[in-house]
Amino acid sequence: MTCRVRIRTAILASLLLAGIFAHAQDVHVGVLGLFRPRQFVLSPLAGSALVVHAGAESVVLEASSGAKIAHLRVRGNKVVVDVGGRVLHASELTVTSRENGPVDFLLAVPGKIKRYYRGTLELKPDSLVLTAVVTMDLETAVASVVAAEGTVDAPSEALKALAVAVRSYFVAGKGRHRDFDFCDTTHCQFLRAPPARNTTATQAVSATRSLVVAYQSQPIAAMYTRSCSGRTRTPAELGLPPAAYPYYPVECNYCRQHPSRWESRLSAEDAATLRSSNEYSRLRLGRRLGWSVVPSNDFVMRKEGEHTVLRGVGQGHGIGLCQAGAKAMAEAGADFHEILAHYYPNTAIMTLGNAALR
Repeated sequence: MTCRVRIRTAILASLLLAGIFAHAQDVHVGVLGLFRPRQFVLSPLAGSALVVHAGAESVVLEASSGAKIAHLRVRGNKVVVDVGGRVLHASELTVTSRENGPVDFLLAVPGKIKRYYRGTLELKPDSLVLTAVVTMDLETAVASVVAAEGTVDAPSEALKALAVAVRSYFVAGKGRHRDFDFCDTTHCQFLRAPPARNTTATQAVSATRSLVVAYQSQPIAAMYTRSCSGRTRTPAELGLPPAAYPYYPVECNYCRQHPSRWESRLSAEDAATLRSSNEYSRLRLGRRLGWSVVPSNDFVMRKEGEHTVLRGVGQGHGIGLCQAGAKAMAEAGADFHEILAHYYPNTAIMTLGNAALR
């Protein structure tokens, strides 16, 4: 390829990614849906004021005022808002700052979970359940996932590699849900509160801002796993449909030499629903019994009395970036470019709105 062709290709890729980025600055994440909530408690963080818009009416929540907590519940096809005895009804509601933009807030499912978010919130009823959608800046979403998915002892370069993979998934992985772009569980990407500015997760996201993994000049919905069993998998090997990126199998020396071993006992009935190297059957069982029961697809089954014993290695589906392997590569001196090139062969790191970096 001549220099002129390379430049023309880079410019074309830049224009394509600039168009994608125009629609990717905000990410719509369905949150806390795993609890199928019928009610929420909403409150501002110290120093923040929340404006709750319910149809033509609105109410301000502020820690310095008497109105600082809103109780939200579903009633038929309406959302009911109760703020200090003032009750509003609306078919849906939104929560913003005074300037109608993003704001810091706490959202809780009473008796179960409370989580901090930065963004705008939309709530609407759906089959007697409240659907909560937080719209947040792309980089805030990336940092929130890196903080949730990464390990506390991961070196900076490993976290940078994860940040680029996470961002790529947000840019290219939409369409898995009807009412929002992504959920906050491992079905999409595990998302918690945005980390503080001085954390390693935030620093890794800032250092890789706007960078994505691209294949044939297009961002890919990059998949990643906690620990492979010494060799990463392809979607076809696990009974999954093919992806836009082919996911070549990659040797992972660290996981081969230091496998993450696990063992589980299943009833004969549960074992009958499980098949080795089949992600769908593993996910079905995980949703019902918990994700720690069958942590990976690499296992053998053995009948012991009335139960079946599973012995396996690895954590996760084993596709794409292996976080355990990335950590070892970073500790050995590899930077995030080398880590991503290893686990996503034949890809390029590109910056949204600019030319290819390699």
